[in-house]
Amino acid sequence: MNDLHASLLGGPPTLSVGVMSADLLHLGDAINEVSSAGVRLAHVDVIDGVFCPGLSAGAPFVAAVARSAVPDVHLMVADPLAAAEEHVAAGAGVVTFHLEATRHPHRLLQSLAGRGVVRGVALNPGTPIASLEPLLDELELVLLLAVNPGWGGQSHIETTPRRLEQVRALAGSRPVAVGIDGGVTKANIGRIAALEPDLIVAGSAVFSGNGPAAAARELLDEIDRAHGGGNGGEHA
Repeated sequence: MNDLHASLLGGPPTLSVGVMSADLLHLGDAINEVSSAGVRLAHVDVIDGVFCPGLSAGAPFVAAVARSAVPDVHLMVADPLAAAEEHVAAGAGVVTFHLEATRHPHRLLQSLAGRGVVRGVALNPGTPIASLEPLLDELELVLLLAVNPGWGGQSHIETTPRRLEQVRALAGSRPVAVGIDGGVTKANIGRIAALEPDLIVAGSAVFSGNGPAAAARELLDEIDRAHGGGNGGEHA
């Protein structure tokens, strides 16, 4: 277990900020602002337009993010086995791929073993939780999507709490972190944090308000309140 993996377990939910929602012409400033609020992880959605609609950044973008924060790379691509290596080389601290995108998830997880990254598997809302079972001894993170990937303007899917409970039950005593990604807003982040996931991804909630630093602090405060204020202001 590396330090980043350990930091995701046993405390308040860690906030990972989706930087693709930032003003990309001023990305460095945006990341520095959220870092000043205590955010350590910068969530980067890598989208190829094949696995789901849209097109976004790749490894050079991740390398730029890595100068100021720990890249939390979410591979929303049709060939994650090919993409994983270049994103690790670019400085990713977390690499998460979609179970639906590869026939060889176990091989991909094994290829990332010992590379110093948190290995994550993401599940779309319609993918059964039981499909994780063969992989649980080879991963550190399960990322539950609470929206269908690639389509904007969706609301947080209300089956997510039940799915989180199912992952916890399936993982048992394994040190598997569980994250929630999609539809996270200032209005619902307290309710989501009360479910006690290990990781919460929020993008537009940080970058559509009165400044990223202030918005990030508001989200972190909501997480603290939901968790009983127990982290003393320190955020992973």
